[in-house]
Amino acid sequence: MREILHVQGGQCGNQIGSKFWEVICDEHGIDPTGRFNTDGESSDNQLERINVYYNEASGGRYVPRAVLMDLEPGTMDSIRSGPYGQIFRPDNFVFGQSGAGNNWAKGHYTEGAELIDAVLDVVRKEAENCDCLQGFQVCHSLGGGTGSGMGTLLISKIREEYPDRMMMTFSVFPSPKVSDTVVEPYNATLSVHQLVENADECMALDNEALYDICFRTLKLTNPSFGDLNHLISSTMSGVTCCLRFPGQLNSDLRKLAVNLIPFPRLHFFMVGFAPLTSRGSQHYISLTVPELTQQMWDAKNMMCAADPRHGRYLTASAMFRGKMSTKEVDEQMINVQNKNSSYFVEWIPNNVKSSVCDIPPKSLKMSSTFVGNSTSVQEMFRRVSEQFTAMFRRKAFLHWYTGEGMDEMEFTEAESNMNDLVAEYQQYQDATVDDEGEYEDEEGEGEENYET
Repeated sequence: MREILHVQGGQCGNQIGSKFWEVICDEHGIDPTGRFNTDGESSDNQLERINVYYNEASGGRYVPRAVLMDLEPGTMDSIRSGPYGQIFRPDNFVFGQSGAGNNWAKGHYTEGAELIDAVLDVVRKEAENCDCLQGFQVCHSLGGGTGSGMGTLLISKIREEYPDRMMMTFSVFPSPKVSDTVVEPYNATLSVHQLVENADECMALDNEALYDICFRTLKLTNPSFGDLNHLISSTMSGVTCCLRFPGQLNSDLRKLAVNLIPFPRLHFFMVGFAPLTSRGSQHYISLTVPELTQQMWDAKNMMCAADPRHGRYLTASAMFRGKMSTKEVDEQMINVQNKNSSYFVEWIPNNVKSSVCDIPPKSLKMSSTFVGNSTSVQEMFRRVSEQFTAMFRRKAFLHWYTGEGMDEMEFTEAESNMNDLVAEYQQYQDATVDDEGEYEDEEGEGEENYET
């Protein structure tokens, strides 16, 4: 079994995470008490690889392999009293009482550091119970204090202890229109500094893009966080469906990474999901592979506020679910690349990977999940960086961070690391096949400068 250990931290991470477990439980036929309820049709498939996300407990209960952490008890209490609250193992709730107060330094250095050993003990215990641990998935936001500060602390500690396992994060980036706190740019920049070094794959999500999808595509007039989280959880379920169900082509987290990451620092992905239709128009469209393909490549479908038409795809991956012909999927993928060749870098030929899983999600005939590594993701970093610089120039709000023992130097470093990342994306966006020799040179120099 190729198990995955799921960790969720902070308010946002816990809410996304618990929504994800609702979706997964539904797909595997597991009720809120952890019992398996078959509906008769595909019970073998539902249980065949149940161990990827669940441990089997006595009495035939299935318990999520999930660690829930937070620096305040509030969110966890509401999960515990929610519909699926009884399914999680009580020892796997690890929380403090103080809260991180939207302060990255509290999450990373002071409050979070006090709680981190307790979290690592639970993680270790879960990891030791695995036959063959594939990797970790972490849900967190980068704007607050716990998810960003303590989340990145946990990621670096896990990296230290399990250097050869995959580390995948679902990170909610702050977006311009939906801002909860003034210091989001600080927290996000300090987190990106960590994610660039310690994560293997980072799925970038943000609330603005999710709101847009709800307004434009799903025609919801006032979307709730529940709606947004449901979008994210559909995508999370899609990314991992090949691991959880038998299919023609097996794709796992490591195969995904090998195919999607041309250069180690460029591992921030844009994700999308199809079909997304408003409730009213569901009956008016036919679900076909071309229809799914068209929607999944649509810029409006991306869950982070960056427009893929402003950059080029280094690589992309499409995961289809349902009964369909692999040949048709391959044709559609080649078709997309041929028609939009200017949006794909030409120095990575055949850079779209596709995989097919036989079992569709509940209540759909077929669906597809999109994961793209596009240079346009730099727009998102640029935006955060501009907001960061505007405040950091005046040293606004810095005393909250230095008061927890941080140094200004750390901010400067994080800022320049993020700007380097943006520059790297830009460099590969502009790179062409013709200037090969020159381009190699430039890259070499860049690398050396960066090392020193």
